[in-house]
Amino acid sequence: MRILFMGTPDFAVPSLEALLRAGHQVCGVFTQPDKPKNRGMKLLPPPVKVCAQSHEIPVYQPTKLRDGTALALIRELAPELIVVAAYGRILPDDILAAPPVGCITVHSSLLPAYRGAAPINWAVLNGDRESGVTIMHMAHDLDAGDIIAQAVTPIGPEETAPELYQRLAALGAELLVQAVADLAAGTAARTPQDHSRATLAPMLSKELSPMDWSRTAGQLHDQVRGLLPWPAAVTTLNGTRCKVFSTVVLDARTDAAPGTILRADKAGIDVACGGGGVLRIDQLQPDGGKRMKAADYLRGHPISL
Repeated sequence: MRILFMGTPDFAVPSLEALLRAGHQVCGVFTQPDKPKNRGMKLLPPPVKVCAQSHEIPVYQPTKLRDGTALALIRELAPELIVVAAYGRILPDDILAAPPVGCITVHSSLLPAYRGAAPINWAVLNGDRESGVTIMHMAHDLDAGDIIAQAVTPIGPEETAPELYQRLAALGAELLVQAVADLAAGTAARTPQDHSRATLAPMLSKELSPMDWSRTAGQLHDQVRGLLPWPAAVTTLNGTRCKVFSTVVLDARTDAAPGTILRADKAGIDVACGGGGVLRIDQLQPDGGKRMKAADYLRGHPISL
């Protein structure tokens, strides 16, 4: 099938590569403009652009989608199908209606759950035990289109959002290839979503970072896992603000007030939580410092109990 692919981050790369391996003709790639990154603020291309260029696929980086320019380009490319994977832009109705087979997208949740920008993070933040990917027809409303296919996968109790991100990227690519084959054969399912069951996964913000030690150890552990790689969970230890990157829920109980440091040694920093639980901080990063093991942190920031 002749396909126009739209995607930006590394999540979308396995989907693009899977379409190429399956023998589809990718006539072009739409991706976000290059952005300045790191200390030198050097313009760096999105991962999808790098992938497309390595396969000698034409790359387009429009800054606007509603002025008619992108639509004219799409009509010139004449794709049968548009495939979207984490493009980061909302497609206007005229573009959605342009290809004869339609526009489909790879979404990293089991829709109608977690419509929006950060479904993977919110699934981990909420302590969900399973996640998955959905291939759906795109519609005017965000992530509200009819479902073609879904695949389910468990979320490990210690799995972080970045780890789940990588697994869902691969799972989505595999499911996408099957969905495109079904569309080409005219056998693809088209199941309307139950909009009454929809939940949202809005963009993350630093407002989610502060750790409230009155919450349970499990909830705080989910917060740490779910806010990686950004904005990260944050707490203050003896007056020093730290990002927390790794924790362990201990099989222990305490009567100490939530937020009390119970132990601070080479094993980690154990903190009392709501409900009598205990959470061990294993890796952290003080403001102005580097990410490190809690034992290394304590060498320069001893905590007296």
